[in-house]
Amino acid sequence: MADLRAVRAVLLAGGEGLRMGPLGAGRLKPLVPYGGTCRLIDFSLANARASGLPEVLLLSQYEERLLMDDLHRVWNTEPGFRVHFGPYDAVYRGRDLPAELPRRTWPPERGTADALIRKAEYVFTEGTEDVLVLHADHVYRYDYGPLVEAHRASGAALTLAYQRIDMRWVHLFGMVRFDGGGRLTEFTEKPENPTSDLAFAAFCVFDAAVLRRYLALLEGGEWQHDISRDVIPAMLAAGEHIRGHEVRGHWEDIGTVERYHRAHLALAAGPRAPLPVERMPRTVRPRVGRRWVADAPGVRGAVVPSDLVNDGFVTDSVLFPGVRIGAGARVRRSVVLPGAVIPPDADIEGAVVLEDGHIQHVAEGVRA
Repeated sequence: MADLRAVRAVLLAGGEGLRMGPLGAGRLKPLVPYGGTCRLIDFSLANARASGLPEVLLLSQYEERLLMDDLHRVWNTEPGFRVHFGPYDAVYRGRDLPAELPRRTWPPERGTADALIRKAEYVFTEGTEDVLVLHADHVYRYDYGPLVEAHRASGAALTLAYQRIDMRWVHLFGMVRFDGGGRLTEFTEKPENPTSDLAFAAFCVFDAAVLRRYLALLEGGEWQHDISRDVIPAMLAAGEHIRGHEVRGHWEDIGTVERYHRAHLALAAGPRAPLPVERMPRTVRPRVGRRWVADAPGVRGAVVPSDLVNDGFVTDSVLFPGVRIGAGARVRRSVVLPGAVIPPDADIEGAVVLEDGHIQHVAEGVRA
């Protein structure tokens, strides 16, 4: 296992979830429930803990108190790993949380690079040699140790994770190309007409000193305050040594409700699922069991919790704990969030059922 003591992991969690429709309304995107077991943000945190990182610095902006209170309750309960809350961290290390947090004294972040600048004193701490940048809306299980090892062995200024994907989806990501020696030669954020099937998986490790230098150079000029649109292109243009590290296995960026729904249908495929339910973080009602059921009374091809009350029929779906399905109701190709109640004789197909029972229909097959 790589020695990660000199790595500062930062978790970008500023998303509002506006593109998620009702699923994201009144809820921070990082806390959107996922897979019947957890929330979106839990994947990066579970990966960090399993990789041996002792701490992850949260970079948030919207509804910070809500997010920090939640993560403190879920992730800061056992020794060996914790989420660090930057300027608020001292408050969360106390025995009792105050009624109000200290007032924000810095301007709003306008992008991912701004988030690093505003919290620079917590990012570039003494002894930090590398900065590992993670996101709060990516679904994957991954050991960051080999990425860090490869980065250090190459002497690169930046090593970015990438994955080969279907060309039709590359326009949603950063498109990358490498030369025969593995050095980055092209980086285009969300290209209109992709010419490569290699996509930036949006997590990467920077040499800390190099990253800090480029943030200082960019801050004084006209820019978009973004890591992918500004920092990486500037480093590439300057001839910095940038390498790629291929991500094998499942990786999913949940940017829209259509992608959210499609990813859940894949989870309901059981043995063919790209990420089995057994490998999911378990943070939503963790004591409740859940499993994929191939064929049983009232259930066919679905991820279901052990506390499910089902008087109807469920197929090709993912259900969270606390769900109740009334007599004669049918739920097909859908996601049902924690505690939702499906009324008798309801017929739900291709939808996300929210906790309060609201049904958000999803246009299946949409290019999103």
